[in-house]
Amino acid sequence: MSDHKNEIYDVVGVGFGPSNLSLAIALEEHRPSGMENEISSLFLERQATFGWHRNMLLPSATMQISFLKDLVSFRNPTSSFSFVAYLHASGRLPQFVNNQDFFPTRQEFHHYLEWAQARVADRIAYGSEVLSVRLPSGAGPERSDHLRLEVEDATGRGGRTVLARNVVISTGLVPSMPAGADRDERVWHSSEFLEKYRRMDPRELRRVAVAGAGQSAAEITRFLYDELPHAQVCAVVPSYGYSIADDSPFANQVFDPGAVDAYYFGTEQTRDAFWRYHRNTNYSVVDDDVIRGLYRRMYDDEVRGVRRLEFLNLMRVAGVKRVGAETRVCLQGGPDGAVRELNVDALVCATGYDAMEPTHLLGDLDRICLRDEEGRYRVERDYRIATAPDMRCGIYLQGGTEHTHGLTSSLLSNIASRSGEIVDSIVARRTARDAENTVLAQVGGDVSE
Repeated sequence: MSDHKNEIYDVVGVGFGPSNLSLAIALEEHRPSGMENEISSLFLERQATFGWHRNMLLPSATMQISFLKDLVSFRNPTSSFSFVAYLHASGRLPQFVNNQDFFPTRQEFHHYLEWAQARVADRIAYGSEVLSVRLPSGAGPERSDHLRLEVEDATGRGGRTVLARNVVISTGLVPSMPAGADRDERVWHSSEFLEKYRRMDPRELRRVAVAGAGQSAAEITRFLYDELPHAQVCAVVPSYGYSIADDSPFANQVFDPGAVDAYYFGTEQTRDAFWRYHRNTNYSVVDDDVIRGLYRRMYDDEVRGVRRLEFLNLMRVAGVKRVGAETRVCLQGGPDGAVRELNVDALVCATGYDAMEPTHLLGDLDRICLRDEEGRYRVERDYRIATAPDMRCGIYLQGGTEHTHGLTSSLLSNIASRSGEIVDSIVARRTARDAENTVLAQVGGDVSE
């Protein structure tokens, strides 16, 4: 990785999950011929190593998208960074084909992501947390051709400043907890599940509860039931049982690259229809095989006359309190709307995430970022925040754009196409800037003569 203090990178990525990994590969593959066309880049990630939902890499948990929706294939199906290329490099391509399954395990897909990031590792700085993105001191947006990123080094070597003509923010989703439930050694969010679970003595977990109605909640419920044969597992579900995810061919078209245009350029009625009719493709829904597997476990328990798996339907966590060594969960709802308390040894809140919100990073830059009537960022079709006309630098978002680009903004389904579009935008803007500078230089030369 380059360490030139005064170098201005064409692109600096903030965060390095799958989205910015896909962007790094798109930049790598953009290189045509000649060094003058190279797009210089650096990616800053606060984690010490690469990791994507490590605490949800449960045994046998599978991806919910086809392996063809990898980091690159929808942008460049001949890429050497594809999942198929990874299988070939790993010596498992024939075995994967023989498995006749479009959906690899989450663990194998994570191995693929690690394999891909190792190939672009020279442009990644791990252990680097971006504290702020600013204009240079004393410079206005019309006079600056770069932004300053203040970066804190997790290794304790102090901070540094990184300069960038374009910034691509992809810091990921923010875990959301129910009101009145604070995370501690007995109350966990699903994003930290395996880490917290492995700290426990399984024998101490005699009753555990899982709150939530989505895929993560169902997978964790299944995991705890299978791993803790001595324990009672309570699934706290705000709906009446789990709802099935619609992954039928026509519904899946909502994740096609072309659907982004239909949403972005659509009317308010069009956008409303997207959410009303297709929310069940991803939000608070569970794959059919997981639902059936859990129901079978519950039914088998009834046949045996035991009740180890209990579903508390139409219930929500309304608060958690600690009474000595006990963790007491307050539940509200049910058919009668009653409030009840449940004593557990651990509560897992698979209660989703809030959208990425980069306002705190942008600081004073936020005043030149345009917002809609609801206070949300206006985002151009190329995923660039709309700014005051005199702003010369680009601030791009990978995430937090559901209101402008639809369902795919925080999902893997469209990252290959999205990364390609961002690269195309950066290249086009650089070409226009270089042409403008050439004209200004020529005009200056003519005047001097």
